[in-house]
Amino acid sequence: MQIQLSGQAEDLVRKSELVIITERVDDVALLIGQMINMGLPEIWDRHLPRHWKQRGRSWGWTAVIWLASILTEGDHRKVSVATDIAGMKHTLNQLTAQVIEPLDFRDDRLSPLLKHVRKPRYGHPIERDLHARSIAVYDLSQEAMRCDATTVSGDHEVTAGGLWQFGQSKDDPGSHLLCPTAKNGIKS
Repeated sequence: MQIQLSGQAEDLVRKSELVIITERVDDVALLIGQMINMGLPEIWDRHLPRHWKQRGRSWGWTAVIWLASILTEGDHRKVSVATDIAGMKHTLNQLTAQVIEPLDFRDDRLSPLLKHVRKPRYGHPIERDLHARSIAVYDLSQEAMRCDATTVSGDHEVTAGGLWQFGQSKDDPGSHLLCPTAKNGIKS
């Protein structure tokens, strides 16, 4: 089988050995992409002061990569983040357009970030900005409202216009009452 390579790819293959880097990235790209869409790096950077232990990485990007690591690995410990980052360094470099070093994610570098976010003067504005970007309120018609609540046993009276009405039961499709028992003797 022959493969047609572009001129640039052909030149690269002839000039140097092909280097293939394999990294396990799981859902990191999806998570980081979603956090970028939410504006997390900018929101965090707007509200958190820089720390002397912080080299080039902003708090926003540190938080995004850390959160992606927590969600992917299911491990909230700070001590394991640098190891996780080392295993996907090249992928993170491409996703963030930055040079990512595991050193930037050691627990002594993550602790100041956590201390800042715990403080209401930093944490509350971050939450406010995040909510402002991610919660939408719609003016919906109030002519009809339908609720699909959990089913519970109860003894209720069916009244016109009341909460308990005749209809299809979730638990028993052959039933004609939404409530399991009613005072008027009709059982579902």
